[in-house]
Amino acid sequence: MYAKAYNMESLSEFVKKRRRQAGMTQEDFAERAGVALTVIRKIEQGKDNLSLAKVNQVLLMFGHTVGPIKVSDAAGDR
Repeated sequence: MYAKAYNMESLSEFVKKRRRQAGMTQEDFAERAGVALTVIRKIEQGKDNLSLAKVNQVLLMFGHTVGPIKVSDAAGDR
């Protein structure tokens, strides 16, 4: 569970930092990314109940995407 919270925190900080560097408000960014304002707010607040498609739609603004990571691979289990 800790890894999940850490990853959402990293994602939220990344999006917030890059949005601010671009000089955009959350409202402006949501409009340019083609998502609802609530999606941007949830990402920046580190909420973990987000659609992967919506997260990727936002991250594409910065040339990034995320995808599924097999838990056993991430933990080093075989």
